Amino acid sequence: MSSAYLFPGQGSQHVGMGLELYQNTPEARAVFDQADEQLGFALSKLCFEGPEETLTDTVNQQPALFVTSMAMWQRMQTQGWEMPAYVAGHSLGELSALTAVNAITFADGLRLVRQRGELMKAAGEREPGAMAAILALDIPTVQQICEQASDEDGTVQVANDNCPGQVVISGDEAALMRAVALAEEAKARKVVKLPITIAAHSRLMASAAEAFAQAVDATPIEAPTVPVIANVTATPLTTPDQIREELKAQLTAGVSWTNSMNYLLEQGVDTFVEVGPGDTLLSFMKRIHRKSKRVKLSFGENF
Repeated sequence: MSSAYLFPGQGSQHVGMGLELYQNTPEARAVFDQADEQLGFALSKLCFEGPEETLTDTVNQQPALFVTSMAMWQRMQTQGWEMPAYVAGHSLGELSALTAVNAITFADGLRLVRQRGELMKAAGEREPGAMAAILALDIPTVQQICEQASDEDGTVQVANDNCPGQVVISGDEAALMRAVALAEEAKARKVVKLPITIAAHSRLMASAAEAFAQAVDATPIEAPTVPVIANVTATPLTTPDQIREELKAQLTAGVSWTNSMNYLLEQGVDTFVEVGPGDTLLSFMKRIHRKSKRVKLSFGENF
């Protein structure tokens, strides 16, 4: 039996995440306390009590998810969970995955995650965009729609290929709305414009990516103890240079999650564990390969 641990990205957060873990496990409490001290504010209180609006601001949401995942990971270490064959993280979760396998220290990972959120928010304010989820159209169709909807005044692209039948697009609002209309014409089962003004994983994040690249270059990065499957290429990251290249490309490139999971299946991985709040990535996995074994962790004291 071969396993992969998966670390979720934005959208998996909820008010109250990590509270039971914090109350019941000293090793998880130490992770939250270290984060509070490093950031200079009570991120833990925001995770546990909200308000939801403040928690979902990308500047807070990204470190909140990172720290909660790392608290769960620390608990798993104490409980003696074996290291998996591979790890992967969805978007922001890639930094959690890299930290879990010792490519980046916790302090550096937290600093990068916080900067990532700040830079993405600033880029979204400079060049507002939009995102939409499209259900029940395949990737080639959605890519064709994006090309058709893009022009010299604005572009839209595939941001997340999450699983068969669920694709997220991102870009300039006018181009995105044209793509939404085309997707509806192409008989998408549902098209939902997301409540967000940041066009993540699109060219509108170019200014954020440029500044983030400098932060990545200034960060010590080691070879991971376990291969990390890259969002951009859906292939293993095993060297510091590969990791730097991936992190620099990640903000403007799409998340090839379906291809990443199919790569793991091809390597014989049959068990997938989601290390973070919720079970979003397990639900994607169910759509990608229904027969896979999917393990959801509980936040309670028995975990």
